[in-house]
Amino acid sequence: MGKEEKEKRHEEMIIILKKVLLPLYSKLDEIEVKLVSSNNNKFPQYYRNEDLKKVFGFSSNTIVKYRQTGILPYTKMGDIFLYEASKIEKLLNKNGH
Repeated sequence: MGKEEKEKRHEEMIIILKKVLLPLYSKLDEIEVKLVSSNNNKFPQYYRNEDLKKVFGFSSNTIVKYRQTGILPYTKMGDIFLYEASKIEKLLNKNGH
């Protein structure tokens, strides 16, 4: 097989691969969009202590006091306290904020 034939065959293979792979990439993009939107709906968003300070203006002492008195529901992972966003929103709505 000559050099020109190899190049032509190589180009043909590239064309075939593009025809096969482009629809596959398109489908993967669709799946990714669905997964991202699905994950946003199923997995709760969590705040950390620093987030509560920045977003809601809570002090460190207030966060600790609310946690200890049960006002602020939380999950602890190692040394990190996590607060589910939907529960924080319910708490604030309940208290008229």
